[in-house]
Amino acid sequence: MSTGEYVERDHTLHPPALTPGYRTSVLRAPRNALITPKPTLSEITGPVFRSDELGALDNDLILNFSKDGLPIGERIIVHGFVKDEFGNPVEGALVEVWQANAGGRYRHKKDTYLAPIDPNFGGCGRMLTDANGSYQFRTIKPGAYPWGNSRNAWRPAHIHVSILGRGWAQRLITQLYFEGDPLIEKCPIARTIPTVDQLRSLIAQEDPASNAPFDARAYRWDITLRGRRATFFENTDLPGAPR
Repeated sequence: MSTGEYVERDHTLHPPALTPGYRTSVLRAPRNALITPKPTLSEITGPVFRSDELGALDNDLILNFSKDGLPIGERIIVHGFVKDEFGNPVEGALVEVWQANAGGRYRHKKDTYLAPIDPNFGGCGRMLTDANGSYQFRTIKPGAYPWGNSRNAWRPAHIHVSILGRGWAQRLITQLYFEGDPLIEKCPIARTIPTVDQLRSLIAQEDPASNAPFDARAYRWDITLRGRRATFFENTDLPGAPR
């Protein structure tokens, strides 16, 4: 829990809610100007999570749903730091992730893509940041998949990420992309990000020094909650729905 106030978020730096090129944003985007009230105790405080509330394999998506073998696909490690708008580490932040499997299919009842479900991959995990704001999880690199924005639209490989910091004002839901993916620049969702530098803040960079030899490649992705260096919101549907 935090009792301090936060720097006001500059919404002009984030993707606009209404983006005609991203079709599903048209019906759900607000039409009136946003109102920014002064933060109250409800915004500057939040739930406190304990490490004993999480399972030992919650941050290991390779093992946490395994039934009779290991999931199929490229094994990766994603790690980084969660910081506030002043560069201070955010300890005890809840980081939750969900994603498609290596074939590009979610374990979700509304996902009807023809790629098969992997019986040993659940596609979700969670972890708490440590005293340095550090987080890490193992997973299978998700596959690209087609979606209904147009007849030939494909989403780049991505992982959905939810972060809950010290207060509800630090709540962030976004997407993590991977360095070198040519589909990023073609994606209508990614193209809602105003500038190239801002889009780069959503792209995990290869980190060979942190590779697990003969096991998994590593990517680093740092997260900033609020402020001028803030990691940007995604402009997508509610968490869990394939997009």
